[in-house]
Amino acid sequence: MLNKTTKKKMSPMRRNELVSAFIFIAPLVIGIGVFYFFAFFQNIYYSFTDLGSFGTPNFIGFDNYKELFTDKKFYIALMNTLKYVAICVPGIIIFATFAAVLLDANFRGMTFFRTVLFIPAVTLPAAISLLWRWLYNNEFGIINIILNKFDIPKVGWISDPKMVLYSVSFVIIWSMISTQMILILAGLKGIPKMYYEASEIDGANRRQVFVHITLPLLSPTLFFVVTMTVINIFQVFDYIFMMLSSESLSMRYGMSIVYYFYQKAFIEFNRGYAAAISMVLFAIIMIITIVQVKLQKKWVHYD
Repeated sequence: MLNKTTKKKMSPMRRNELVSAFIFIAPLVIGIGVFYFFAFFQNIYYSFTDLGSFGTPNFIGFDNYKELFTDKKFYIALMNTLKYVAICVPGIIIFATFAAVLLDANFRGMTFFRTVLFIPAVTLPAAISLLWRWLYNNEFGIINIILNKFDIPKVGWISDPKMVLYSVSFVIIWSMISTQMILILAGLKGIPKMYYEASEIDGANRRQVFVHITLPLLSPTLFFVVTMTVINIFQVFDYIFMMLSSESLSMRYGMSIVYYFYQKAFIEFNRGYAAAISMVLFAIIMIITIVQVKLQKKWVHYD
């Protein structure tokens, strides 16, 4: 005997709920469509044109990309960016993990410790950059004043080409630890306590617990944090823009790809060329993210 399925008619209340839901999400969907997807495909088109500050862009094919791959300044900016990634990502992950483990434990003064660590997360990068630019000042900076008290020569933290990249990297690490620490702390809170109770019964010490229980169970969170940190460092701009002078020699040794994009787009008004820079940066980030996802599937422990 065949069962006849009848299509249920949608009730007026259900219809009104769906209409209300579409009305509420429509602004977000339109905003994402216009400012993300439309802008993304428009940027792809502009990368094949000679778009300047005014006028209609003319299609020039791969000329921007050909010029880009022979541009020495682009390779300098790329190498600087890779150095930022190599320095900042391990530093952020190590210190954020250490801080999260401390915050996960109960000890006296933990509230104060949490407040101090969380301050950079609620402070604008511009304010952080200006503060550290003043601290790094050759003549009036507190750091050099303290060094002078111990008869140590003044250091050109953001003026010496040999020091500028490390000085900016330190500020980036200091400012980003708190946000990544929160994510890692959330991962720690999600680890079942029964594993720690079992390890305590077995007589495992703190190092063994951390290596054999905490790290394996925290690995999904760590891979996510590493992926997001790499993307953020590849896009670093505001600290460089606010801390370094565009006319100083140190800018050559501290500029990132995004700063070079800004220079071409908004200073030289060569926006077609800048669009090509942004597309190359997008391709680099996408490739690295895909590799990280593949590694995550291979090494992350979900059990």
